[in-house]
Amino acid sequence: MNISESDKRQFRSFQRDEITEYHIYRRLAQKTKNEANRRILLQIAEDELRHYNEWKTVTETDVRPNSSKVRKYAWITRLLGLTFGVKLMEAGEAGAQQNYSEYEAVFAPAGQMAAEENDHEQELINLLDEERLQYTGSVVLGLNDALVELTGALAGLTLALRDTGLIALTGSITGIAAAFSMAASEYLSTKSEDTEKHPAKASVYTGVAYIFTVIILIIPYLIFQNYFVCLGVTLALGIGIIAAFNYYISVAKDLNFRKRFIEMTGLSLGVAAISFLIGFLLRHFTGIEI
Repeated sequence: MNISESDKRQFRSFQRDEITEYHIYRRLAQKTKNEANRRILLQIAEDELRHYNEWKTVTETDVRPNSSKVRKYAWITRLLGLTFGVKLMEAGEAGAQQNYSEYEAVFAPAGQMAAEENDHEQELINLLDEERLQYTGSVVLGLNDALVELTGALAGLTLALRDTGLIALTGSITGIAAAFSMAASEYLSTKSEDTEKHPAKASVYTGVAYIFTVIILIIPYLIFQNYFVCLGVTLALGIGIIAAFNYYISVAKDLNFRKRFIEMTGLSLGVAAISFLIGFLLRHFTGIEI
């Protein structure tokens, strides 16, 4: 084959990506306890190694993997889950994989490799089974309910009480009580449904997500003295939680980030605005001063 040096350099780049992903998938397979997931990861790893060897027939050289990238995704999957880590990695490689087909005229197997990367591997990745994603609905319930209820409650309490310590105490009691109530409701709801989810686990996911959100939203009232600053920081943290969680879900479950983010943010800020107004009206008409 008459291949230019510039094409060979590009092929070596493709080759490095393939051997890097081979080592990533091998490492993930070694770490996972789920046998079905292990088989899927090993199958994808073998595909990556085969692609590496096909590029090698052209470059006629061995290429070392990107070790830092292997370590990076090993840590991402350990912290944020197998499905999220794998899909995040594949999203990052999408552009390079699309370039494969551009070289089909120069190297015939490139088109087939592009098809395998885009279709076959995605089918395998979608077969991955991860417990934490089975309970996404429970986490959404806890986060969404805490964000909507507590941002609203804190907005109302901010204008009604005007004391950061008192607002933090009242908000904490309200939030923790609501977390246990929501966890109990999720337990009963899951138990009554025809689902593979375990009721106790579903309630724990809901309760933990709720309490985590409560802690984050209350923190500004324990740090700052100006209650309007506290409310502003709390709302900003709430939006941050919404953005982080929806980014995670959009990657792990292939959902639309923008739509979900706008919807959850609109609900939380809308309830906060209404509650702030209610707090103002109650303070004005009751004449109660604290």
